[in-house]
Amino acid sequence: MKRRLISTGSPFERAAGYSRAVVQGDWCFVAGTTGYDYARMIMPDDIAAQAENALATIEKALVEAGFALTDIVRVHYYITRADLADDVFAVTGRVFGDIRPAATMLVCDLIKPEMKVEIEATAFRG
Repeated sequence: MKRRLISTGSPFERAAGYSRAVVQGDWCFVAGTTGYDYARMIMPDDIAAQAENALATIEKALVEAGFALTDIVRVHYYITRADLADDVFAVTGRVFGDIRPAATMLVCDLIKPEMKVEIEATAFRG
């Protein structure tokens, strides 16, 4: 099985030595994705807007890889404060309401202070 690497062109990917997504057979593994608007290289302050941007970046990578949001079977959410969870759930509940992937949310520090949420996803299309 040939491995395929997907890039969004983010400068972070090259600097840190990772791919936005890796396709291996029927699986697509999407790296932790924060809420940057990569077209303008800005980070919104609002966590819901960050979650929207992260999911849009994830969807774009999935589509390039030949997958769709409906193929997602697992997500991990990383947030910087527990009291922000409901704001993220408002976004993820709308996006994943019918897909219902297995999910985990953790409260942790992220690598830059403006980052409030990071989302990673695993998709399968067997």
